[in-house]
Amino acid sequence: MQDAFAYCTELVRTADRDRFLASLFAPVERRAALNALYAFNVEVTRLREAARQALPGEIRLQWWSDVLNGERREEANANPVAAALLATIERHSLAADKLTALIAARRFDLYDETMATTADLEAYTSKTFSALIALAAKILGVDADAAAEPAGIAQGIAGLIRAFPVHAARRQLYVPDELLERHKVDPYDVFAGRSSHGLNATLADLRGQARRHLAAADAQMLALPSDALSAFLLVALVRPSLSRLDGRDAFAPVGLSPWRRQWLIWRAARKPARIAG
Repeated sequence: MQDAFAYCTELVRTADRDRFLASLFAPVERRAALNALYAFNVEVTRLREAARQALPGEIRLQWWSDVLNGERREEANANPVAAALLATIERHSLAADKLTALIAARRFDLYDETMATTADLEAYTSKTFSALIALAAKILGVDADAAAEPAGIAQGIAGLIRAFPVHAARRQLYVPDELLERHKVDPYDVFAGRSSHGLNATLADLRGQARRHLAAADAQMLALPSDALSAFLLVALVRPSLSRLDGRDAFAPVGLSPWRRQWLIWRAARKPARIAG
């Protein structure tokens, strides 16, 4: 089992550097479990790139659902991420329903269907980003669902705006239809890489939505015990990321550099009041 946890830690170190760095600020005895959770997240979030077609991705997500439902035990024991995740669920009493809901939400990633409303977008980011924060906090011994909900939605929306050009190039839109319609943006123009005032206004609306959720998370996060800190450290990247996106063309976003991201995580770990700002 120690080898399985070591595999997860290395996977997160290479595939999800931000969460790996955040895990270093957790108590030593909790880091392996955090990285088992984060390695699972890596596995289910990169399926579109890995599988390239929806059906293989669906099969893999179903496999994970089966594993969480207590099936395929022999296969799960042979898979280091599954083995470490199941051990983590048992050891830290994680809510399996959050993980199965996360898997179900990730099925959206496999297809080119549109996100109909802002409520749908918030539900998606809640089941993916917010759930991950809440589960990480639980590993750290804290029930933090109330703070994780708005914090994760803000983090998720900011990340999706930053990835907008990549998604548009593969004809996938996380931008809600209702916002595109409000600003008279034709999705076919988006897929053709044509920018417009309406499209930039649409993404400005999304940034405002993320900021509202971030503001809602502020007081909640300040009230959290220090034990939950590392689960929320990536929220420190949200406000600076949104600021970098302000005034930028939809197809030319500027992300934070790796050293800047690392510094913001370190600063938030030293001064928790700066997590949301």
